[in-house]
This record gives sequence, structure tokens and C-alpha cells, in this order.
Amino acid sequence: MASPCELLIDTQDHLLASQLLEQVFLQTQRIEQKYSRYVLGNLVHKINNSDERWVEIDQETHRLLAFAQTCFDLSNGMFDLTSGVLRKIWNFTGNGQFPSPDEVTEALKYIGWQHIEFTQQKIRLPYGFELDFGGIGKEYAVDAAAKLCTRLAPNISVLVNFGGDIQVTQPRRHDAYWQVGIESPHAERYKNSNVLVKIASGGLATSGDARRFIIHNDIRYSHILNPKTGYPVTGAPRSVTVATDFCIQSGMLATMALLQGREGEQFLQHQQQKYWCYW
Repeated sequence: MASPCELLIDTQDHLLASQLLEQVFLQTQRIEQKYSRYVLGNLVHKINNSDERWVEIDQETHRLLAFAQTCFDLSNGMFDLTSGVLRKIWNFTGNGQFPSPDEVTEALKYIGWQHIEFTQQKIRLPYGFELDFGGIGKEYAVDAAAKLCTRLAPNISVLVNFGGDIQVTQPRRHDAYWQVGIESPHAERYKNSNVLVKIASGGLATSGDARRFIIHNDIRYSHILNPKTGYPVTGAPRSVTVATDFCIQSGMLATMALLQGREGEQFLQHQQQKYWCYW
């Protein structure tokens, strides 16, 4: 998951807590091993190195692909799982260099979800294309972990937190709400700019550029990349947090808002979901 992960469990039963932790770890490990682009020989590796051949998939993968299709459609092509190839020319770890126009033009040849073919049983990518589930994978794992906790402990409230992507299974037994802090990107400059959110159930996800960006010619560029241009989105909020019924839905809307650039908050207003937006 490339981030700190935790479970908060509303129980005094240490045995139950240990069992939940073990099962969630195994479930999360399974998802990461299956869908991470960094694991050699896994399903994503096979798809990305298929050389235009059809690759068999299971129903779990088909559901994720169908969700990716929905994200692509709702965002007018801005939320695109094939845009992960841009990582080859962009580096937002603090030591990155601004790519040349020729490098960007070359990378754009291999981006375009509309060129992906898939059914319930198989998928085929054009030559040179890749899938990157990073935009939805962690949120999917959060929801899967929460669903597992609900099945194993139906009367216990559990908060799943993977790097700030959160799902709460149900209200707590005594004090219904969990309290979750939303970190402001301006916290170091302005005291009391962070927000404390009370959540009884549902999902919460944040997307922003507080830690991943690049400075080029004294201009700050976000790590959120426009798949149509190959360059960082400009004018977008610094951070967006969205609350919905499910973490994967919250993550989708938060990322979509950033992809809208200056229209990000207007996009959120149309979704009629609770959100927090920092510029």
C-alpha cells in the first residue's frame, strides 16, 4: 500500500482484534500482490507484457475494470488507468527533472483507456500500453478490508486507515463517532487550519500534492498529471477530501476534482457529497 496502515477496533477483546488484524493483513497482501505494478509475474505484469494478446481475468478484476471505465466516462477521459506510463518521464520524489516536450509526446502515444478491450473473462491492451491500478487500488483494498471486518465481526465498529484513505464499518458502541483529522497543506504556516471530522460510518479519502510535487523555474507543479496533455494539472486545489458511502468512491471524486484544475470545487459541488477543499 506504500503507506502506514492501521485498524482501529472498538473492542476490549484482544483475541478478536488480533484475528481481525491478521485476516485484514492477509487480504491486503493478496490485493497488493495481485494488482501492484511492482510485482513481477502477477496479473498486472502479465497484462502489461502481453504484446497485444488476450489475457484471462477473474470477476474481481472485471469489477475493477468496470469501475475504471465508469471513472473514465464520468471524468470525460481525465481519470485514465493507462496514464501510469507517465511515471517513466516524471519523478515527484524531490529529485525529479522536468521532461522534454519530445518525451511527453512519446509517452502520450501509449495513453488512452478508450483503446483497451475487455470482457468479463479477458482483456487486451494495444502494444506499449500498461495498466496502473494505483489510482483506485488502495481505496479498493480499504473497502475490501472493511467488508471483511463486517463479516468477521458484524457487531464491532472498525476504522480502516490506509495512508489516510478510510472506511468505517458502523457506528461505535458508546460514542457513535470516530474522530479523523484532515491535515491542511497550510498547517505549518497557519495554526488551527487542520479539520477534525466525526465519522460514524462510510468512506473518506484525500488527494493532493502536499508531499509530491516538483519545482521547475520557480514554479510548483503537482504530481496530478493530465492524461490528455502529459503535463501536471494547473490551478487545482492543493488538497481535496471527500466523504461518501465507500472509500473507493471518495477517492475517485477527490482525484477527479483535482483533475478538473480550477473547476475542481465546482465539480465537487455538483456531486452533492460532503467535501473539504484547500487551495
